[in-house]
Amino acid sequence: MRDAPIPIRVMIIRARDAQSPFTTADGSTIRSLLDHTNAPVENQSLAEASLPPGGATQRHYHRISEEFYYLLEGRGTMEINGETREVGPGDAILIPAGAWHQIRSLEEVDILRFLCCCAPPYSHDDTYFS
Repeated sequence: MRDAPIPIRVMIIRARDAQSPFTTADGSTIRSLLDHTNAPVENQSLAEASLPPGGATQRHYHRISEEFYYLLEGRGTMEINGETREVGPGDAILIPAGAWHQIRSLEEVDILRFLCCCAPPYSHDDTYFS
């Protein structure tokens, strides 16, 4: 018999525009939509990330966190462990923990905007560069 789920005690809703953007260790600009800084989150984080036209994150990996990217607008290239593919709106990308990765905007005019979900939650301390 399975244990019954623990009920949510309070509904948490965070408006995107109420979250202040900041620059992560890899160079992308993000807005934390739900994470331990603004909600009682324990196991994951959700952020909206953006790169300027022609911009890129610094190639890096996370020792602990697994990530999902979901592209909202713009076109780019995603590199994971040396394999590169073009990506665009509607694409969902799995980045395993420990995988070297970098995303780059291909657009000359528009930004690349995507959602980033990390489990466990994103941490600057879990971002490693070569």
